[in-house]
Amino acid sequence: MNIVVLGAGAWGTALANLAAANGERVLFWGRDPARMDAIARERENSRYLPGVQLAPGVEPASDIACVGGADLVLAVVPTQAFREVARAARPFARARAPWVICAKGIERASKRFLNEVLVEEIPEAVSAVLSGPSFAADVARGLPTAVTVAAKDESVAQQIAERLATPAFRLYRSTDISGVEIGGAAKNVLAIACGIAEGAGLGASAGAALIARGFAELARFGRAFEARPETLMGLSGLGDLVLTCSSEQSRNFSYGLALGRGETPQTATHGYLVEGAFTAPVLIALAHAAGVDMPISHCVARVIVGELTIADAIEALLQRPQKSEW
Repeated sequence: MNIVVLGAGAWGTALANLAAANGERVLFWGRDPARMDAIARERENSRYLPGVQLAPGVEPASDIACVGGADLVLAVVPTQAFREVARAARPFARARAPWVICAKGIERASKRFLNEVLVEEIPEAVSAVLSGPSFAADVARGLPTAVTVAAKDESVAQQIAERLATPAFRLYRSTDISGVEIGGAAKNVLAIACGIAEGAGLGASAGAALIARGFAELARFGRAFEARPETLMGLSGLGDLVLTCSSEQSRNFSYGLALGRGETPQTATHGYLVEGAFTAPVLIALAHAAGVDMPISHCVARVIVGELTIADAIEALLQRPQKSEW
């Protein structure tokens, strides 16, 4: 049987090479046949991960029927495209095959996390989530990285970890799927806030404060949705938050950086997908419905849709009433 990686972006490419490192046969799927043919010829995803050669065991594919031969699927498609891809794959998916969700976000139309979308679209699949502080370029270069893989059945998480682990890529297992997904989605929004602060020249002290207070928001949201505190304090929560809030390798941070320097929400993407921009309004809607206070995330959401200027967002946060830290 094969491992199938769905999604031909940078992270999908890095995970395909990673999965092939232990001798697995990996089918690497993307929706554009011409592009996948080019990747097959060049043995390189020059658009999203230039300079990294595909591992010998990785075979590019453009037919979604390839999931029929998979006993493990790594779903690395963008959050807002996940339902469409899962629905297309359902006629071919093997019953009880684990699907590992590797995207980080919340579906805008349904306000659902991707684990919930998977259950709706492919109920016979076994859900799992992989998340943590990891940049595709670092993983592709074999730099030390540690992430969390979660499944309701811990033995499933362990099996996935064993198949993907390499000397430089360490996986910690969990059964808290919700907590892992919440950390991955919320940190993208908070990374935009930290990028804005950097771009606006607010200084390192403000950046550190945003990370700390952003984590407080993440923790409140997590508690409302029954995430385990230790999950939020772990790699997929605090670990991923620190990484994406402090590096221009993060698209979300870079997007915020461009906003802080005066670019519009439309031009600040620089042509790349920014998951946090899609997640922000949905995160706020869920928080509001649950009675969770998330002022930083709320300001980010309003800036993205043009309801608030950067200057007004900064003033709104600084003028909030004095309160106890927790």
